[in-house]
Amino acid sequence: MANVFPKHSRLCGQERIAALYKQGQRFTAWPLRVTYMPTQEDTQVLVWAPKSLFKRAVKRNHLRRLMREAYRLHQDLLTSHSESGLTSHYLIAFNYMDKEEQPYAVIEKAVCKALLKMKGEK
Repeated sequence: MANVFPKHSRLCGQERIAALYKQGQRFTAWPLRVTYMPTQEDTQVLVWAPKSLFKRAVKRNHLRRLMREAYRLHQDLLTSHSESGLTSHYLIAFNYMDKEEQPYAVIEKAVCKALLKMKGEK
């Protein structure tokens, strides 16, 4: 599978996001809080860094870029074929929780841990 993150893979729309946060399951893979919900459609991802923790847009954009890149490189952990021959599709939100900006290696490890946990719980 190509390591791409096209527009249709991004979670957009207030109704879909509200439904995810209302009905989805949550867990923490520090420094990320992951909210996810199985769906019949393609997997879509939302990345979020709060303005309340990072006042400068540059830092928020940098953190979102790191989370997107980690997901883009490791999305095959989630979408690889299972034993039954079916692929898993989710709506996923990665929320950055730490007050400090973490290096890419920490964020990448957290994203991998989150994707493996979601895959294992299905």
